[in-house]
Amino acid sequence: MKTLDQIFVLTQHWLTGLAPAALQPLVSMLLIIAALMAVFGTCFALTTILERKTLGRMQNRYGPNRVGPFGLLQPAADGIKMLTKEDIVPEAADKALHFLAPLALTAPVWLAFAVLPFGRNMSAIELDAGILFFFAIGSASELAVFMAGWSSQNKYSLLGAMRAIAQMISYEVPLVLASVPVLMAAGSLSLPEIVRAQSGYALGWIPRWNVLTPWGAAGFGVFLVAAAAESNRCPFDLPEGESELIAGFLTEYSGFKYALFFLGEYLGLFAVTGLGVTLFLGGWHAPASWLEWLPSWGWFGAKFSALIFLFIWMRATLPRLRLDQLLNFAWKFLVPLALIDLVAAAAWLKSGGWQFAWALETRWLLCATLLAPAYVCLGRHWRGGTPKPRRYHYAQ
Repeated sequence: MKTLDQIFVLTQHWLTGLAPAALQPLVSMLLIIAALMAVFGTCFALTTILERKTLGRMQNRYGPNRVGPFGLLQPAADGIKMLTKEDIVPEAADKALHFLAPLALTAPVWLAFAVLPFGRNMSAIELDAGILFFFAIGSASELAVFMAGWSSQNKYSLLGAMRAIAQMISYEVPLVLASVPVLMAAGSLSLPEIVRAQSGYALGWIPRWNVLTPWGAAGFGVFLVAAAAESNRCPFDLPEGESELIAGFLTEYSGFKYALFFLGEYLGLFAVTGLGVTLFLGGWHAPASWLEWLPSWGWFGAKFSALIFLFIWMRATLPRLRLDQLLNFAWKFLVPLALIDLVAAAAWLKSGGWQFAWALETRWLLCATLLAPAYVCLGRHWRGGTPKPRRYHYAQ
């Protein structure tokens, strides 16, 4: 089982050893890049077809079912179509920026995968400040979105880009704040160290995952909502609002450039989902001690797949928000709740040395006393107080 758990690491070392000593660092780097691109490129293709089929099932309609057995070759057909479609560039557009925007959106996301621990000893790069690197790389997508909107010389594109930037900046704040309590608990900025800090079992059977603490559950909820908004997932898919902005900052893109934007969007979703698994769900650790014989990368993949399905489920059920609702939700609800969660996490950690009979129950009560009233009060304030009957006005 240890060999199966480390099979990818051992394979990389074996292939690297076949190269001359002077070239081994370069070969090792190229193998890691090829593996990441192969795995997440395949995940992109599978997620697109499974998402469309799942949405069809949930909404009582047909999904793709014509291309290949059960429609499984639909991603290949879509890729061929995008490659063969004409690349139309507006005459007034800034040609250089229009070309570079989809590349600038996609390239940084691949770098974010380098610091994620996909299993035991399966980080491409172990940085002492890996989470800072992840958030710094993620912020580069805002520049790419603005490049796409501004270079198109189209008012719909520019408005869509401004929408996207306002949304991304607003939801980056709660996303980062929700991660801070995890760093406080682990005492490290290294993602593998954060996973190791969640090892073991309380009372012999309860995983020591951060999500199973009161501050971790609240932080995980904030993190999921902010991650959906950062990835432009429903109900936060306002930058491409078809009813008012045609396709937002994508309006003047076609062909393979258009496909690159969607590739970057899905890769961003994969990256932030992997970060959520690492920070809150124990990373590669098994949910029970008697399941630890299974490979660590298998547990990471199972948790990753469950969160991706949750995002698909949200898309199938939730309606799109208005822009004012979106921004109010971030600044009036998520940010204050994330700040209060910091206080709750500090109280939980400071009370960790209590030794009396009801210490654990008292710690839970202390955190619940901080978080539950804040959740209720902030929710009422965000909705504008006590709900009132709606009045509908019709044109005379």
